[in-house]
Parts: sequence; C-alpha cells; structure tokens
Amino acid sequence: MTSSTASLDRAFAALAHPVRRRIFEQTKRRGLGLTELTRGFDISLAAVSKHVRVLERAGLVSREIVGRDHIIRARLDELRAARNWIEHQTAFWERAMARLKSDLERPR
Repeated sequence: MTSSTASLDRAFAALAHPVRRRIFEQTKRRGLGLTELTRGFDISLAAVSKHVRVLERAGLVSREIVGRDHIIRARLDELRAARNWIEHQTAFWERAMARLKSDLERPR
C-alpha cells in the first residue's frame, strides 16, 4: 500500500463517522477550543477528544495548545487527495455512461 493510498484510507475512514464530520464542519471556518467544540455534542469531552485524535491522525485537523485549551482547526488542504480521487472516479463513470448511452441510442 502506498503512502498516498494509506492517507486516503485514513481520510475516508475518519470522515465516515457523523461526529467526526460535524467536528470537521464546525472547525473549517475558525478554530474552536475543545471545550467549546464539546458543547455541540451529546457526548463527553473524552469522546469528542477521541474523535479529534482520529481526525488528527488522518491529517484533517490540527491542534494548537493555548494555555489550558486545545484549539482545533480543520485542514482543508488535506482534503485535496480525497477530492482528486472522487473527481477521477466521477470522470471515469461519466465517460462510461456517455459511451453506453451512445451505444444504446445508435440505430441497429
């Protein structure tokens, strides 16, 4: 498995969970303290922190320690590989469907 494949796997696995997607969404405009971030969920601070660690390992968020708080920020640039993979798949299937449509519409 290549490094880029492993990175892509980690990103998709991290974003597969709804709590992690919400954390990513909430931190993409501005960084949020972990305590502030926790207020948006019906789970414990420890549970939110575990989800943040999964996102960190995938490279999708960064953590900055300021005093006693941990500021979590989405790393939008890290989505580039996932976006590129999705765009490649979309282009492939759009071409395949266009060929199929053309074949089906061709007079016999």
